[in-house]
Amino acid sequence: MKHFAVSGSVTASPVRGTRILEKDDEDGMSEQGFKRFRRRRAPAEVKPAASDEPRQRPLDAPASSGSAQLPATLPEPWDRIQQVPFQDAAEPRLRLPLVSRFRSTPAAKSFDLLRTRLSHTLRARGWKRVAVTAPVSGCGSTFSAVNLALSLARVPGSRTVLMDLNFRQPGIARAMGIQATADMGAYLSGAVQMEDQLLRPLPSLAVGLNSATDQDAAEILHSQSCGAAVDDLMLRSGADTALFDLPPVLEHDDTAAFLPQVDGVLLISDGTSTTAAQLAACEKMLAGHTELLGVVLNRARKSESPLN
Repeated sequence: MKHFAVSGSVTASPVRGTRILEKDDEDGMSEQGFKRFRRRRAPAEVKPAASDEPRQRPLDAPASSGSAQLPATLPEPWDRIQQVPFQDAAEPRLRLPLVSRFRSTPAAKSFDLLRTRLSHTLRARGWKRVAVTAPVSGCGSTFSAVNLALSLARVPGSRTVLMDLNFRQPGIARAMGIQATADMGAYLSGAVQMEDQLLRPLPSLAVGLNSATDQDAAEILHSQSCGAAVDDLMLRSGADTALFDLPPVLEHDDTAAFLPQVDGVLLISDGTSTTAAQLAACEKMLAGHTELLGVVLNRARKSESPLN
């Protein structure tokens, strides 16, 4: 411990253990007095009282092998979505035909081609949200949405979300043979979390099922909570592509109400019944609101051989 001779009177010192010296005479402490002062025993250092508590480890010291470890990182929202089987969940006669079971058929190849063209368009424009709809009922929009989602989900490292927003006639659950128990209306109102609404029939595919019809569907899809739920879905799921199965354009205003939430529309037409006038009416309705990504011809007649 160092001692310092201070000239004059010192009334206070912020340093613990420092001896405060008073002036001995006019010339200050003599050299001899200062030597005697140095020989005095310095006050003993204050030692910490004995304690049963362990000494605190310095911050830069390595942790001992028995120290508590930090908790493991929580799984991300996608991994918290419940995984369910769907291949044998219902009688095949109750399902829509899924071309994923028949990979060599022309229909399966057509959906793979549609997937590739759609993916290129979305990626080039930075888009992810696609509405799948039709001019009128019976054109096969749900069939197309499910099979397109299954095709997209086969891309390695991808994530696809398929949402059943057809409150008039929900069909994705039946198509995939999965029991629908979730309330899509409650989810879009913000009352249900994404992890509790969605199911994962495949590691790279999550589906939002609808268990009941609702005649107030347009009002639900118009609401601000619906937009917030869709934004949250895209953010927390990390989906590369989200497909929204919607009611027919010319029969209800549900699709028109939901257009602000999507980047584009895929229109499904029936090769045996859809008319050019219906397609023109849909195109007119969509103009100025969103992009028409394309028209898919379902139940197309086999083309004749080209003339030589």
